[in-house]
Amino acid sequence: MNRTARAFWLNSPGEGEIREVTLPAPAADEVLVRALWSGVSRGTETLVFRGGVPASQHAAMRAPFQEGDFPAPVKYGYLSVGEVEEGPAELVGRTVFCLYPHQTRYVVPAAAVTVVPDAVPAGRAILAGTVETAVNALWDAAPLVGDRIAVVGGGMVGCSVAALLARFPGVRVQLVDADPSRAKTAEALGVDFALPPDALGECDLVVHASATEQGLTRALELLTAEGTVLELSWYGDRQVSLPLGEAFHSRRLVIRSSQVGTVSPARRASRSYADRLALALELLADPSLDALITGESVFEELPAVMPKLAAGEIPALCHRIRYDKSA
Repeated sequence: MNRTARAFWLNSPGEGEIREVTLPAPAADEVLVRALWSGVSRGTETLVFRGGVPASQHAAMRAPFQEGDFPAPVKYGYLSVGEVEEGPAELVGRTVFCLYPHQTRYVVPAAAVTVVPDAVPAGRAILAGTVETAVNALWDAAPLVGDRIAVVGGGMVGCSVAALLARFPGVRVQLVDADPSRAKTAEALGVDFALPPDALGECDLVVHASATEQGLTRALELLTAEGTVLELSWYGDRQVSLPLGEAFHSRRLVIRSSQVGTVSPARRASRSYADRLALALELLADPSLDALITGESVFEELPAVMPKLAAGEIPALCHRIRYDKSA
């Protein structure tokens, strides 16, 4: 069995390379996974690539199987789908999802992989980590039947939230983004679309995921009295200014944070991390979610692709990475 692999490393902010690594033989409770696909989460991973993780958040931002430390050198990523080549008999040959960086093969505890349901194509399963974020956000937000909801920010996370909200009965869901091309994505997901000036107001809930000061300001403007903005954006080392004067207090508006690092308090007593991820994978049986995968490259191209993603030269929601079977 081949015990070598290749991994993508960030050498210094803005510059990455592919390194060869030697794998250990898997122990009895471990699996050897051959990568089929991985996904680049454009928001978080490009922020890491630019070296934008604040020192105060270095520990909180560590990925489960990260090697190295921020800002660099570091091996970072968390959307990997592969086939188990060695391990417990019930897992060998199965397609699994793992929160692992971009690497051709890897050894992890068997408990760290989740079997991809037969109804979910392997190439779509890379979205599991983002859909898991959306599940956790909606546990935090607790939308109600008939709510008027806007999702401000049509990136990977915002679109995943909108896609799940489209399944709620009786809700008015509108995806709001400054990029008019996101209208096609919204249509594929089954939700309405609006540019920020045209968005419908009087919302009971606004989920904000644009990672911009302007987006969060607009989210507050769209609320009805006593409405809530659920903040999913992570700003890294940037400062954000908000209009918390005016009618913010008299209208009793709420801004609430949500983060996937812990299970929502609304479900913490009854759901584990594994339960949440398994649910996300089940939800990926919906083919409309393919609209979130907007580009594809082979693994060997990652050192050239990441700078383009970080600079916005490649417009992407989730950029998919393909691995050669012989790797």
